[in-house]
Amino acid sequence: MAERSSPTRPGAAGPLAGVLVADFSRILAGPYATMLLADLGADVVKVEGPDGDDTRSWTPPVRGGVSTYYLGVNRGKRSIALDLRDEADARVARELARRADVLIENFKPGGLAKYGLDYASVRETNPGVIYTSITGFGSGAGRHVPGYDLMVQAVSGLMSLTGDPDGPPYRAGISVFDVMAGNHATIGILAALRHRDAAGEGQLVEVNLLSSALTGLVNHSSAYVAGGTVPYRMGNAHPSVFPYEPLPTADNDLIVTAANDGQFRRLCEVLGIPEIADDPRFARNADRTAHREELRPLLVERLVTRGALEWFELLVEAGVPSGPINTIDGGFAMADRFGLEPVVTVGEGERAVPTTRHPIGFSATPATYRLPPPELDEHGDELRTWLSEPEEENRGRTR
Repeated sequence: MAERSSPTRPGAAGPLAGVLVADFSRILAGPYATMLLADLGADVVKVEGPDGDDTRSWTPPVRGGVSTYYLGVNRGKRSIALDLRDEADARVARELARRADVLIENFKPGGLAKYGLDYASVRETNPGVIYTSITGFGSGAGRHVPGYDLMVQAVSGLMSLTGDPDGPPYRAGISVFDVMAGNHATIGILAALRHRDAAGEGQLVEVNLLSSALTGLVNHSSAYVAGGTVPYRMGNAHPSVFPYEPLPTADNDLIVTAANDGQFRRLCEVLGIPEIADDPRFARNADRTAHREELRPLLVERLVTRGALEWFELLVEAGVPSGPINTIDGGFAMADRFGLEPVVTVGEGERAVPTTRHPIGFSATPATYRLPPPELDEHGDELRTWLSEPEEENRGRTR
């Protein structure tokens, strides 16, 4: 197939430069995935309804009158507002889908079929497309169930693991499975693009939040699937490792994670109780886990003699993983301290927005931050003009 020409911005670079992504997703999982792709050079066209992505109105907090939720997952994209119920707009959407390398959507299963934008319809005119669908509970028997992260945290079992043992279940502080599904969608897209390069064919990539949740529960899933054990809520404790939890100091709690025998011995040395490491009750991890109620007060007795930050410095210097429990600002400060440069600016002048750095480092093709999160239909005119013109043919890239 011929190369898809597009009004890609001058200077677009990265490992995905030249890849056109038609983004029909909204809220979090899909937009997070397409933002990561945009950082790596993909040309992402964000298709929004006339009222825009739901997260545009999810306030507070705001920056410059715009929801920071929306700003956090939509950099690097161009926006076109299309009312798919209007046939003229639906034709524009179908033309975008015909030219796209990747189409990503998170409508209810079958929701785009009436507009000719389901996989079967798009594939007829664009057999090389990587069509990526994100749902809550799959496209089979769970197709009718709405897919919201909080529902999946409940249904998957995560909430049963979160909170105090004697308290109620709690949700995680973020929409953890939306983010996880967005990452899985990105992995699926990249793998499918690699397959298309090798075999010359596109495919359907399906991601659902519940499956992302169950694989993301990792050791807890394995405890049930492989061990027949249903994990239970343990607060901040770990079922298989001790110490691996917050412990009190003279001022604030400190996370202490001595996950192997060597780390535990170094912990005891720093605390000034080296003999504890030789106690047969605590010699191995299995012993420490079994006797955690006896060991905890021995550690706390020493930890309460100094503050959390002082212990952090001493323990990390000795090779014992530990960390203070920060608020978000403290987390960014810690990243700054370690030279991770967690904040980058995208856009210029009044449109400049500070945003979180792409999480992956590349020695040859680093992430770029070309466009600030778009205003609704900001690029609609240029995109409609381009999509109304005949597509350029035979420019050298086959699909």
